[in-house]
Amino acid sequence: MAKQSIIQREKKKHKLVNKYFQKRIELKLKLKKVNSLEEIFLIQKDLQNLPRNSLPIRIKNRCWKTGRSRGVYRDFGLSRHVIRELANKSYLPGIVKASW
Repeated sequence: MAKQSIIQREKKKHKLVNKYFQKRIELKLKLKKVNSLEEIFLIQKDLQNLPRNSLPIRIKNRCWKTGRSRGVYRDFGLSRHVIRELANKSYLPGIVKASW
């Protein structure tokens, strides 16, 4: 189980991304339409003034059950350990333990 402080930090990043999402898109659209170099610099400065954690790339995939950050399957949103436990208990339909 991940520390609660790390999980809360990720939730805070999600809120920041949602808060600045529209503003970031508007600035990027302006940047594509502008021709003068000075205006490009001003828009870039506005983009750089946005909080760092408002970038979607900074969000890490975490298991929603345990908070583990490594070995997370996107399809389920669960870590590999939890998927194995649930599959062994037959709680995940269509998932079968491999045997050959």
